[in-house]
Amino acid sequence: MTPHDQRYGERPTAPDPLPIPVVDNHTHLDMGRGDEPRPDLGEALREAAAVGVDRIVQIGCDLPGARFTAEAVDAYPSVLGGVALHPNEVPRLAAVGGLDDALAEIEEIAAHPRVRVVGETGLDYYRTGPDGVGVQQEAFRWHIDLAKRLGKALQIHDRDSHDDVLRILVEEGAPERTVLHCFSGDVEMARVAAERGYFLSFAGTVTFKNARDLRNALAVVPLEQVLVETDAPYLTPMPWRGSTNAPYLIPLTVRRMADVLGVAVPTLCEALSENSERVYGPW
Repeated sequence: MTPHDQRYGERPTAPDPLPIPVVDNHTHLDMGRGDEPRPDLGEALREAAAVGVDRIVQIGCDLPGARFTAEAVDAYPSVLGGVALHPNEVPRLAAVGGLDDALAEIEEIAAHPRVRVVGETGLDYYRTGPDGVGVQQEAFRWHIDLAKRLGKALQIHDRDSHDDVLRILVEEGAPERTVLHCFSGDVEMARVAAERGYFLSFAGTVTFKNARDLRNALAVVPLEQVLVETDAPYLTPMPWRGSTNAPYLIPLTVRRMADVLGVAVPTLCEALSENSERVYGPW
């Protein structure tokens, strides 16, 4: 990366507003980046709405995040929630004997009517070594079952684990509404996922200069199965890569996605909004 790509410490300026409002379908407003404090939730929502991001799905992927999410969905009508134990959180809790109690609390919070997502769950072989694979897979299967029992959408985290994620979804039977969040697979995986009816959500990574393979994957996804997200506070889109991400930066990703898909920005915005409500229901 060249120095101008890595804009550490700079606060990105707001992009031009989108012509039709869209949903940030995966963001973490319960956490700051590095040593930064978490953002002010009300201010983050106001900044996002000002550029046409008028609804969000707040994801809590540990117990403090899940509790924050439950409070946020009660306090703000523009916020829906998702809760789960992140695959990297699962081996840590298992090691200290706290996994069963944590899963029980996640199940309780997930029953909230404005928590519409079980996620992010899935597999992550990047940070968890071989010893953690078994318990990760068991917890993934548990979350899949929970989503089906509660009638919720499922959001999947998949890092260095594409084949196992797809295999387990087949073995368990994917929920009717399944989202591959921050999609990172190749063209073939995108085709397989789309054929199975999954939704593919793209983050700021799709704007990165070295992400040609990811853009090729996006190009084969039907418009009615595409979603957009920030995964804030990380994965800030170009030209602000390296700065702290936030929902108000979604327009940068949406406009790049429209270029890749060969559609007008308003057309993509309308599809993103409609797809989000098909997955999560009305706000």
